[in-house]
Amino acid sequence: MRIRIGYDIQFSVPAPTPLLLLLHTYPGCYQLLTPEHLVVAPEVPVEIFSDTFGNTCSRLVAQAGLLKLYNDAVAEVDGKPDTVDMNAQQLQIQDLPTHTLRFLLPSRYCEVDRLTEFAWRQFGSGVTGYQRVQAVCNYVHNHVQFGYPFADSSKSAFDVFNQRKGVCRDFAHLAITLCRCLGIPARYATGYLGDIGVPPNANPMDFSAWFEAFLSNGWYTFDARHNHPRIGRIVMAHGRDAADTALTTSFGAMVLQQFKIWTTEIAA
Repeated sequence: MRIRIGYDIQFSVPAPTPLLLLLHTYPGCYQLLTPEHLVVAPEVPVEIFSDTFGNTCSRLVAQAGLLKLYNDAVAEVDGKPDTVDMNAQQLQIQDLPTHTLRFLLPSRYCEVDRLTEFAWRQFGSGVTGYQRVQAVCNYVHNHVQFGYPFADSSKSAFDVFNQRKGVCRDFAHLAITLCRCLGIPARYATGYLGDIGVPPNANPMDFSAWFEAFLSNGWYTFDARHNHPRIGRIVMAHGRDAADTALTTSFGAMVLQQFKIWTTEIAA
């Protein structure tokens, strides 16, 4: 399956402003039939580097005026829904690979300490492994109302738990936190998710957020907002939560003027 992905994002910049961007696909995961090429206009020097999560980052200083960030590429994916494996097992903490341990700890938006008692009371005596993570997703999906007006960049998992409202990142944060409370490593993922194999959404396309849980010997994709396997996810960044995976971070004032995202299946 071939998917056209890209964006056209524009900001008004009042003064020269340093930026960090996570606007590339996650390296090594996808075959790009048409390569990505981040266009920055007006043109400025761009430094590319990898962060501690393996994300491809861009560093630049935007000049005063209108800043345009543009990318357009074609990625090839297997066209299969997210993997479901009801037999995937939860590992004991002492048996987990070292690289997964930081995804058990509290982070900026995931207050493990504040929800541990609830998590064990709600999920501790039931199914384990993949089925336990799915039970967490079912709970979050039914507990939280989705709506774009509920977006709030300061909202944490504990806030979502109490307010019962949020956007896709909030569903992910709450599910991640509950998994970590239960001793299951869980990491945040953000990227492209088009309306492939599902009814089209009338809202403008946006980047999406979901999460991955470490079970048996690998990472499994879960999505507490949609709560069913989807086709054509393309990861741009992984991290502990949204604080690690902000697609644009500015060290100064900027005003968003335009935000267009596309992720559509195209004929082979």
